[in-house]
Amino acid sequence: MTDQEYLDRAESLLKSVEACCDRLNDESDADIDNQRVGGMVTLSFANRSQIVINLQKPLQEVWLAAKAGGYHYRFVEGQWQDTKGQGEFFAQLTLHASAQAGEPLHFAG
Repeated sequence: MTDQEYLDRAESLLKSVEACCDRLNDESDADIDNQRVGGMVTLSFANRSQIVINLQKPLQEVWLAAKAGGYHYRFVEGQWQDTKGQGEFFAQLTLHASAQAGEPLHFAG
């Protein structure tokens, strides 16, 4: 994948995360504050826990840091997949955000 392809796909992922936060705030009581600075989006929950998603351009990866740990994702066969086989990005974000929000949430790309 070229650097530009990576940037386009990674930017699309970050925009999807932001749109999901807006939708979840409208549809639930989750109250997720999302802030973006450059290639990093920080999700803050009512209990003051956070999830940080940031781009790692030199590695062509997206990193996710949650209360449960840190995860690295690469774009493989049309999806952002964990480099250690833990699953697809949005499925994992759904899992971690739901745990940190204390209610079921759904993120999708």
